[in-house]
Amino acid sequence: MSEEIKVSHVELNDETIRKIGPYTLVTGILLVLLGTAGIIMPGLMSLFTTSFIAALFLIGAAFWGYHTWKSNPRSVIDWLKPALLLLSGGLMLFYPLAGVAAVGLMLAMYLLLDSFGSFALAQALHPAKGWGWMAFNGVVSLVLAILFLIGWPATSMLLVGIYVGISLIFDGWALVFLGWAFRKGKLNAQIKASIEEVEKTIDEGVKPA
Repeated sequence: MSEEIKVSHVELNDETIRKIGPYTLVTGILLVLLGTAGIIMPGLMSLFTTSFIAALFLIGAAFWGYHTWKSNPRSVIDWLKPALLLLSGGLMLFYPLAGVAAVGLMLAMYLLLDSFGSFALAQALHPAKGWGWMAFNGVVSLVLAILFLIGWPATSMLLVGIYVGISLIFDGWALVFLGWAFRKGKLNAQIKASIEEVEKTIDEGVKPA
């Protein structure tokens, strides 16, 4: 008995793709401008980043507190997480410089882990094509982590803002190119071809031997 697999997907429309393009393009431009401002004024970007993280902590504390109040209000353990989120967010808001230092330390730890992961992946890929770029990414992450740690916490005010600004610029340019391609409808045929290739692969996989 043959097995049938039905694959459904949203029909792509050129007009719909072109409508998405301008919004993606504008979002990318705004991110590029915001990232550039962050590099020009890294201290302000660092404070903004810390305030944003603190706000997320406080919102998380409110949600977890409401959940605990509704589910198990008498459990001290269940109240521990919202209390810690509330305390962390409050401290970051009232002591922004210490918050920036904490964010800088977290970024340093992340970059260290990223560098080790990149080195391990580069070793696994060697001598295949692309291992060099992965090793280069590991070196860059390691250098950035060392820069964060050498002058910590004094350099956090500068480096956090620059790091976030550069990240926003790269994300922004990615959206700019994507939005421009959407606006011109250039990606529509590529997306359709990818979907057709996946469906073809699935059809071949379920054909009886």
